[in-house]
Amino acid sequence: MRKTAPYAGLTPDRVLDAVESVGLVCDGRQLALNSFENRVFQIGLDDGRQVVAKFYRPHRWSDAAILEEHAFTQQLFAREIPTVPPLAIAGRTLHAHAGFRFAVFPKQGGRAPEFDRPGVLEQMGRFLGRIHAVGAVEPFAARPALDVESFGEEPRDFLLDSGFIPAELEPAWSSVIDQALDGVRYAFERAGDVTTLRLHGDCHQGNVLWTENGETGGPHFVDFDDSRSGPAVQDLWMLLAGDEPAMAVQLGHILRGYEQFRAFDERELHLVEALRTLRLIHYSAWIARRWHDPAFPAAFPWFDTPRYWQDRILELREQIALMNEAPLRPV
Repeated sequence: MRKTAPYAGLTPDRVLDAVESVGLVCDGRQLALNSFENRVFQIGLDDGRQVVAKFYRPHRWSDAAILEEHAFTQQLFAREIPTVPPLAIAGRTLHAHAGFRFAVFPKQGGRAPEFDRPGVLEQMGRFLGRIHAVGAVEPFAARPALDVESFGEEPRDFLLDSGFIPAELEPAWSSVIDQALDGVRYAFERAGDVTTLRLHGDCHQGNVLWTENGETGGPHFVDFDDSRSGPAVQDLWMLLAGDEPAMAVQLGHILRGYEQFRAFDERELHLVEALRTLRLIHYSAWIARRWHDPAFPAAFPWFDTPRYWQDRILELREQIALMNEAPLRPV
């Protein structure tokens, strides 16, 4: 049975109707912003302001999980940490219209951060240290944890049952992913009993907007949609790029800023390549799960090809080798 496209009924008129249903008056301006998981629109208001309306993917998160995300960003914002929490309208941040749940955010401008600059990395580290200090105060109740089962084993099983992996490549893929998950488990064993806390969860360059507004300039952290519990290093490793010496220098800059506000447990460095491996596995399953959404075949036409799975086999073999090496150390 073919699944219904999740946003088939989210027409431009319905987007504007939803925003106006919470008391905002639109002027007709509407711009679709880049987002695959949700649908996000920049909306012009009659008073000249612009807001961002985010329509949540149906059936992905419970209301309680979405409200936990909102509450976390509000806690951060209240402590002058530059996040962009949703607007509270009539005392509510989560709204519903015509079967779609949505939130309205203030528009936040900015550009991509320049992670090749040491000062930028140190400033990122300082703010991440502050975010994690707040994240450690209390746990999530409704949002999940980042673990081997949910990011590795369950996606593996889903992909094996999905029919996407070509039959001639399935034995090789199945073998290498099992080896990779063994490497992930061993990395977690080496790290030991590390602390878990509330995270951004998806802290990469695309989710940071950089501004140059004098004293308020610097990073603004957006899109906490993937926020979950996990080790602190999950929010650090995606800021690193290049070969091992380059990443060691970058990590050193980040931690110099980070540890001004929160101690970092260096045992978590055993998890860097393990977390990267889990993200790669989860990413393939994410695309497969969303294939019934017309946006995904259009954006990832190479996914449903043998070449994609051949590349994933090679990628996982590389990760197995990296997980067997000594962990990255900051310089």
